[in-house]
Amino acid sequence: MDETPGSLRSPAIAHRLEREQVLPGMPEEVFPFFADARNLEALTPPFLGFRILTPLPIEMREGTLIDYSLSLFGFPVRWKTRISVWEPGVRFVDEQLSGPYALWRHTHSFERRGAGTLMRDVVEYREPLGPLGTLAHRLFVARTVERIFDYRREAVVGLLQRVA
Repeated sequence: MDETPGSLRSPAIAHRLEREQVLPGMPEEVFPFFADARNLEALTPPFLGFRILTPLPIEMREGTLIDYSLSLFGFPVRWKTRISVWEPGVRFVDEQLSGPYALWRHTHSFERRGAGTLMRDVVEYREPLGPLGTLAHRLFVARTVERIFDYRREAVVGLLQRVA
């Protein structure tokens, strides 16, 4: 069995969030919006105080490192991710190298669906601190991750309409 951290087959993955939505435009038209790191702040709910620290513009490709700051439950947090997979027009994967989770792997995929694009987010994550992390997941982390992606779902439609 593959024991690599973040591997899809890793037994360490505790939680998985999946979201899908159909967006107007073909994948080759929609993908560049998500590939532009400047759009991350607009896709992230204000309650996180999310800011990109890496100087912009960021050249997105496999191996790109991005630093962020945010606030989780009132505590300032630094987060560093690496783009581990980069397939323009199809998918990309960002994985946390350092930050609030023991594991965070977010796969963004795009496929043609009729006259639009099916965008799929799959987030595999695990909290740190063993049993305390499990308790935190039940009490508030799962709900917070869902709120983040609920916000993203609504924000992306409006933002794409402005870009079109």
